[in-house]
Amino acid sequence: MKKYVFLASSFMIGLSTLLCSCAQNPYTGESEMSDAGTGALIGAGGGALVGGLAGGKWGALIGAGAGATAGGLIGHYMDNLNAELRHELVGSGVQVHQVGKTVQLVMASDITFAFNQSNLNPEFYRTLSAIAKILKKYQDTQIIIAGYTDDVGSAAYNQTLSENRADAVGSYLSAQGISHNRIFTKGFGERNPVMSNATATGRAANRRVTMTLQHLP
Repeated sequence: MKKYVFLASSFMIGLSTLLCSCAQNPYTGESEMSDAGTGALIGAGGGALVGGLAGGKWGALIGAGAGATAGGLIGHYMDNLNAELRHELVGSGVQVHQVGKTVQLVMASDITFAFNQSNLNPEFYRTLSAIAKILKKYQDTQIIIAGYTDDVGSAAYNQTLSENRADAVGSYLSAQGISHNRIFTKGFGERNPVMSNATATGRAANRRVTMTLQHLP
């Protein structure tokens, strides 16, 4: 698996929000983006802009993906991937979100790992196997796995824990037959919380692993 620093993620989301049409998420009732009708609008110009802002290897990955000339076809591909994942993961506890040219899976730590551990819960194998089966079908998908923790404990310990959890998910997918060249992992530790760590609910939300899926450059 390969590890890259994540940059310009918020910019990508903002760009996608401006350019993509909205559909309702049946999981949350919130509106989110469908890309088939607008993928071609992003095109090479948008890809160059995003890639230039991000810089480095990760910027090149983003720029290449967002700047693909067959934007409409890629958008349709990602819409189909999103639909299959939604259908398969209903009731699994995994959240599925589509933002522009990406599909993101959010896996709370309480269903993926025991507290303070980086070994996958055996109960989660079935869900990950279902995800792997779909990703094997969609072979042109790049898989970017990120681990996060709450702020309990030392920052150094949480950083290592987040890296190990991301690696555990990536290793499981690889063991299911997905090429390791498609898988990138990164641990963020306590960074990028989605809720306040001042409450138990917030800390639980921040302990998560995300899987961002995008078309291979």
